[in-house]
Amino acid sequence: METETLEKNAPVKLVPKDFASDQEVKWCPGCGDYSILKQIQTVLPEFVTEKEKVVFISGIGCSSRFPYYMDTYGMHSIHGRATAIATGVKVANPDLNVWVIGGDGDLMSIGGNHFIHMLRRNPDLKLIMFNNQIYGLTKGQYSPTSEKGKVTKSTPFGSVDEPFNPAELALGAKASFFARTLDRDPKHQQEIFRKANQHRGTSFIEVYQNCPVFNDGAFALYTEKTSKKEESLFIEHGQPLVFGPTENLGIKLDGFNPVIVDLAEGVSKDDLWVHDENDKNKAFILARFADMKRDHFPRPFGVFYREERACFDADVQQQIDEAKNKKGRMPLNQILSGNKTWTIA
Repeated sequence: METETLEKNAPVKLVPKDFASDQEVKWCPGCGDYSILKQIQTVLPEFVTEKEKVVFISGIGCSSRFPYYMDTYGMHSIHGRATAIATGVKVANPDLNVWVIGGDGDLMSIGGNHFIHMLRRNPDLKLIMFNNQIYGLTKGQYSPTSEKGKVTKSTPFGSVDEPFNPAELALGAKASFFARTLDRDPKHQQEIFRKANQHRGTSFIEVYQNCPVFNDGAFALYTEKTSKKEESLFIEHGQPLVFGPTENLGIKLDGFNPVIVDLAEGVSKDDLWVHDENDKNKAFILARFADMKRDHFPRPFGVFYREERACFDADVQQQIDEAKNKKGRMPLNQILSGNKTWTIA
């Protein structure tokens, strides 16, 4: 009888299909969003035993339909404000596993201010940016991550804006975790989502996501078999930076300057830059690979940086607990007015 009771109360083992809602998935054929949805549904059962404790918050954009397709709690919220709403959800319900979904326009443009403040505050949640370097939902205008010179409906003669580099922006805003992955590399996505979930603090993941209608092939260099090995650098903690068709190329550091070397010319792997996820200075150098004009460097994918530091939601909860336990608690109106008030006759 006791065994039966234990089995009855044991958590149900969830599988990926348990996280798929009954809503028809409505993205354009070939959209990279399908892959991201699939990979998140694949990894969630590994660390979630109760769907009721998972929440997906999104803003506005193609990617922001995400909560409809997840059989969890969720909210399709306000343009650019998903990060602020998700922070509130986490503070009010610290036990929830909170995920934020947004596009490069939603997070980097109208939501830019909320984005940087979330990163510096560091609430314990996961923030995934679907970066397709275009506005897809509103039919193809240039976005804050579109390359300079980009010809779109809103920039018929080419954009004159300098684009944001999300990696640099995140690190400058004191992100405690930044990683980059690709929609067309399912295994790598899954690995990054697992690592993001393990991190305590805001895990910011940039996903290169193809928009087949308005910006097709924007990341083809990093996904196509003919160019991927030469143009992509997959970084792992404690491993040397090696890439190339036969892993014949590596990256050394000359002071703070990265240098590409050919291993066939007698350079040892022992002389190469070894990736350290805890080194913020080197993470900034990796982030700048995308901006280097003089030398052509491969695009890094993986966890650039992570650090353990205080979480906003935990600190707020601690203040609340301390206030509750404090003897001789002040009335709310006295707390709000403080000690410096004046009576005007």
